Amino acid sequence: MGLWDWFTGGDKQEPAPEGPQTPPAPAADDIAAALAGVERLVADPGVPGPVRSRVERITRTVRDALPRMSNLGVGSLDSYSLIATATDYLPEAVGAYLRLPRDWADSRPVENGKTSLLVLVDQLDLLGLTVDKMLDAATRTDADALIAHGRFLQARFGDPSKVYEPVNDEPAPGPAPANPLDLE
Repeated sequence: MGLWDWFTGGDKQEPAPEGPQTPPAPAADDIAAALAGVERLVADPGVPGPVRSRVERITRTVRDALPRMSNLGVGSLDSYSLIATATDYLPEAVGAYLRLPRDWADSRPVENGKTSLLVLVDQLDLLGLTVDKMLDAATRTDADALIAHGRFLQARFGDPSKVYEPVNDEPAPGPAPANPLDLE
């Protein structure tokens, strides 16, 4: 590019973007691979049972929530947190624990009198509660749609004087007596 081209804007090339590029969001295969990787880590017989069971619960809940992630809203904090739990938060917590020598991690206090094992269990419990809430939020949309459809059906085909109410556990009243004086 010559000086004249520079002044006139001739032979203009797109400038390279500045700063680090944002990587694309993980695809479903990436998320599944991350979950499977964590499950492989905790399958080792040396991993304590409480860790293994919590990780399995978290991965199962994440897998249940993933197909409903669109119900959380594209780009929502819950969607991001669900993906980050699978691909970052859970693998990092488990990996950090597993990098420690077993005897040391399970017997030496590291924070507020807790061993690394107990610190990890607390982190896994927090992640478990969080993904449970995300699954509930994602599933609630489907439950609300079912309720709305029931109201539509009741309005369309049911007795118009009755409003659709959720089912309760009380038995339905029997038929009314023909003569109110025959109550006895």
